[in-house]
Amino acid sequence: MPFCSAPTWPPLIRHVFADQGFAGRLVGWARDILRTTVEIVRKPAGQQGFSVISGRWVVERTLSWFTLCRRLARDYERHPEVSEAIIRWAAIAGMARRITRGQPARRQARRTFNYS
Repeated sequence: MPFCSAPTWPPLIRHVFADQGFAGRLVGWARDILRTTVEIVRKPAGQQGFSVISGRWVVERTLSWFTLCRRLARDYERHPEVSEAIIRWAAIAGMARRITRGQPARRQARRTFNYS
C-alpha cells in the first residue's frame, strides 16, 4: 500500500489538533483525502510570555505520554507502519493503565532511606 494513498476504511480520527507549524496544505489534504478536520491551535494575538493555550496542552500531554515508551523516544523505525503500530501499542498501554488504576493519578511519595 502506498504511503500517501487514501485509506480504504473510514478514518477513526475525525478531528485533529495541530500546531501552527502544520498550517497550510496539510489542512486541505486531510479534509480531502482523509475526511478529517484539522484544527490549527494558534496563540492569541499580542500574547507575550507563557500562557496555557486551550487545546494545545492536550497535544503536548499526549506526546509526552508516548515518549514514555522507549521505542518512541527516538525514531529508529524504517517503515511508517511499524511506527504506527508502536504508537497504537503505547496508547493502548496508557489507556489500560488508567482504566485499571481505579482512582485519579497521584505522584509517588518520595522515598528516603536512613542508613544510621
